[in-house]
Amino acid sequence: MTIFEAYNDCKKQLQAAGIEDYVFEAKCIIRHITGYTNAQILTKYTQPLNEFQQNNMTAIIKQRLIRYPLQYIIGRWYFFGREYFVGPGVLIPRSDTETLIDVCLESVNKKPNSRVLDLCAGTGCIGLTIKGECPDAEVTLVEKYDEALSFTNKNASYNNLDVKIVKGDVLCTEGADGLYDLIVSNPPYITDADMKTLQPEVKFEPATALEGGDDGLVFYRHITKEYKKHLAAGGVMAFEVGINEAEAVADIIRENGFINVSTRKDYSDIDRVVFGTAI
Repeated sequence: MTIFEAYNDCKKQLQAAGIEDYVFEAKCIIRHITGYTNAQILTKYTQPLNEFQQNNMTAIIKQRLIRYPLQYIIGRWYFFGREYFVGPGVLIPRSDTETLIDVCLESVNKKPNSRVLDLCAGTGCIGLTIKGECPDAEVTLVEKYDEALSFTNKNASYNNLDVKIVKGDVLCTEGADGLYDLIVSNPPYITDADMKTLQPEVKFEPATALEGGDDGLVFYRHITKEYKKHLAAGGVMAFEVGINEAEAVADIIRENGFINVSTRKDYSDIDRVVFGTAI
């Protein structure tokens, strides 16, 4: 079986299984099993796969057919130009979150040596991206769960980024030390009702990173109310939010005395980020 034949076979099986991004995923799988870049694949598409590569592809497809996340299978995923280790126990970085990064960078770039607090850090992709893009920022990442925390530490080391990583429970207002210029979070925000209708892949991700209570707003209420005391005057609090949650989260921020409360749409034209300024 050549690389080209393997790609077509992989694509057909994923499509038959109802996987929406079957073309993209087939390309990812071929890159993973061959170790080639897209450009190399184009020049080597008639090259046969060896037995190990064929067996590897077969095993990966079997996992995808039960809708086990491709990101977990590969073990690494790119976010904002950097590679992050991912696996069971940690939320997979998504392109939607890059909108939150844009808002954070706008804030941090206005003030040299900004102090940044990333709550519910998971893989660390938010806080680590901010540190990578703004090396003079002092970034602290807070994560409660040991499995996720292992990825936070591993990704900081892998990307050679000097940040402070704290084990702490956000709902107990842990992890903050002094005042910050930016507090950012992509907290659990899926409602109890929506937890029952998740895509098959998402069900493999940790429920602790997804469940936001009956209305999905538990973390927003607590973080806004309890962590605002850790924001310097003029500091920004920024959240990623779920679909149709932006208005409710904006109200929570306003009710807690923030000004200049705004929303920002993601690449799918969904209100994905809510942020405001402390006074």
